Amino acid sequence: MSHDMSEEKLPESHGSAGDVAAHGDPFADPGLPAHEPRRTDIDERAAQRAERQVSLMFVVSMLATIGFIASYVAIDPDKIVYIFPLGHVSALNFALGMTLGVALFMIGAGAVHWARTLMSDVELPAERHPIEADDEVRADVIEQFKTGAAESGFGRRKMIRNTLIGSMALVPLSGVVLLRDLGPLPEKKLKETGWNEATPAQPLQLINMNTNLPMKAEDIVIGSLTFAMPEGLHVHDEDFQQAIAKDALMLVRIAPDDIKDDRSREKGFEGILAYSKICTHVGCPISLYEQQTHHALCPCHQSTFDLADGARVIFGPAGHPLPQLKIITDEKGYLVATGDFDEPVGPSYWERAR
Repeated sequence: MSHDMSEEKLPESHGSAGDVAAHGDPFADPGLPAHEPRRTDIDERAAQRAERQVSLMFVVSMLATIGFIASYVAIDPDKIVYIFPLGHVSALNFALGMTLGVALFMIGAGAVHWARTLMSDVELPAERHPIEADDEVRADVIEQFKTGAAESGFGRRKMIRNTLIGSMALVPLSGVVLLRDLGPLPEKKLKETGWNEATPAQPLQLINMNTNLPMKAEDIVIGSLTFAMPEGLHVHDEDFQQAIAKDALMLVRIAPDDIKDDRSREKGFEGILAYSKICTHVGCPISLYEQQTHHALCPCHQSTFDLADGARVIFGPAGHPLPQLKIITDEKGYLVATGDFDEPVGPSYWERAR
């Protein structure tokens, strides 16, 4: 038996357009759920309690900042304490970390608690729009900002506003106080070095830092670079590092005709010139010498000094020439110093005369 397929009725598909129309668009915007007020929205006593809690957090932040400053001033940097489970730690570092951490945490916690309990939490949907906004959108954004500022209660809730301003104003003081770690004021400490003990009547020998032996003029050849320290200073001394940071010498020998500065020539001995090894920028030790040009280079920031011309600065951030030490020879032919540097050694600072 044959069947006419053109007359046979096919079953309707469950995914037909008519079925979708009957049940609605499955991708339609469901909208926002109804707003549920918080307790602080309907109970003024709860709102006032939340306000006091936020203000308390900001006050704790201020107290922690004051504690940071007090700890920085009062606690000995060398004091070690036992803190479980950390073990033995620096009392100063522990106190600074705890107080600064509490100060910053309380500002953040207070801001979050303020936003969750007191600021408006009504959600406002907005359609996506091109990046460039027209005048109408700009005006709407400005109006929304003003509305948000008013609803935040920043102007109305003075307790929160004042404590927030106080905590935010005090926290930066932590960074200002830390400037003390830049070091004590130099005062006269850089104006006198270990060479200050030398006098014309009792000169100090120049001791080779590599051999720990006194040096004679013939030990230094033209083009060489030698480092020296004052007689009486020993590597194993407790304060050696502090002393050598000011006393270190850099000796070069230049042909007398190549020395451009007459004052430098007079302070030297037969072309041997003794300059401070400490760069006048930030105090790095100079150790690079180019014998053809007589230039000394600081490896830290590339300040370059012309040792044949009074160690004047020819390149880099250093602000002053290297101080020079006057040297002669004693009756035995050893190189000696008869006095201290004419100018302070090391980095520049405000109190320098030049």
